[in-house]
Amino acid sequence: MILLKNGTYIDWKSLEFRSGEILVDEGPDGKLSFNIDPEKARGAVVIDCKGKFITKSFACGHHHVYSALARGMGAPKKNPENFNEILQYIWWTFDKALDLEMIRSSALVTAMACAKNGVTFAIDHHASPFALEGSLETIARAFDEVGVGHLLCYEISDRDGMEIAIKGLSESGAYLTGRQGLVGLHASFTVGNSTLKQAVDLASKTNSGIHIHVAEGQSDEDHCIENYGTRVIERLADAGVLQFPKTILGHCLHLDDHERGLVEGSPAWVVQNMESNMNNSVGFFNSRGLGQHIMLGTDGMHSDMLRSAKAAFFAGHNYDLIDYSETYRRFRNVHNYLDSNDFEGDSENNLVVLDYDTPTPLTSSNFPGHFLFGIEARHVSHVISNGRLIVENGKINTVNEADILAESRIQAARLWERMQK
Repeated sequence: MILLKNGTYIDWKSLEFRSGEILVDEGPDGKLSFNIDPEKARGAVVIDCKGKFITKSFACGHHHVYSALARGMGAPKKNPENFNEILQYIWWTFDKALDLEMIRSSALVTAMACAKNGVTFAIDHHASPFALEGSLETIARAFDEVGVGHLLCYEISDRDGMEIAIKGLSESGAYLTGRQGLVGLHASFTVGNSTLKQAVDLASKTNSGIHIHVAEGQSDEDHCIENYGTRVIERLADAGVLQFPKTILGHCLHLDDHERGLVEGSPAWVVQNMESNMNNSVGFFNSRGLGQHIMLGTDGMHSDMLRSAKAAFFAGHNYDLIDYSETYRRFRNVHNYLDSNDFEGDSENNLVVLDYDTPTPLTSSNFPGHFLFGIEARHVSHVISNGRLIVENGKINTVNEADILAESRIQAARLWERMQK
């Protein structure tokens, strides 16, 4: 148990402020208690939160763990001229060079970055076609070690041949027998009808859903029309992808009005990744006609959800109907996705303590303004995940950060060398 004293608690749903002690239970279903009987708190770890704010920690709706070792790598063999070439010459070259040691380092680095940024749960979309077997369990164990919750999938694709696509289906099925997760697909333009059907059948069999990139580039739509005589969302809907309330549709940039209506009329969720879209020059997200099931992700750019929220707001001014409250709603919507689908690891005992020394009054009514223009990851002081203190005074409690970063530098160098072959 953890006892938080002297802080101000901000309810993440109502934005109601309240003072007083908070007792935090440990475990995946741990609760918060207010107005505490001193006897009940006996033996708890006490944290003095004087002058600080306590609220629910954050979660990422779409991540790529493997990208952790990409920072600073050399230029690709060919300078990409469009989005498909970015994939071919950068990311598909990158993921083909991964092995399990690199994947473990990537996962540990990502989980630590999440934790230090107040993110206690990440939904990840992984690819390593030549280090496929055991890759999801490797990531899961690394996240467990740091103390960050997760919902993983493997990015099944036909792009490396049908043998690897089948291995991707097998890895997904094996992982889902013992862990919560999703069935991942790369995108419509790299997934044939047979693989698509088998993935949907697996999602149905395992009571899961599909996690897939959708119309991230216009080329995805063009390929679908040319090869299947239909648009991407229509193809996915016909295949049964949209029937699952656990399904996550990434990006959704180049949808027409009919496709948007299909998404809005389904139980599926959309995840927005504004910074990645800008980095790849593929377009700007527009929520028009997509409904309320929209959440935010980083697409592997980083692990800072406060930063992603700000990007969604500022870049969305000219392309989207988004204001203060809508930005905060999307930022928090990942919790609703997880809760409505009964996933574990994001209960109310996941908290962040913010050392936010505001120069202006902070109230329930003006909190969204502070959220967008004041609160940053540098204000994260303590992080509690499943009732366990994993970050204390800005430092990771659960693993040796220096040793992990030293190892990740070795693994990154190995990876970059492999990519040049």
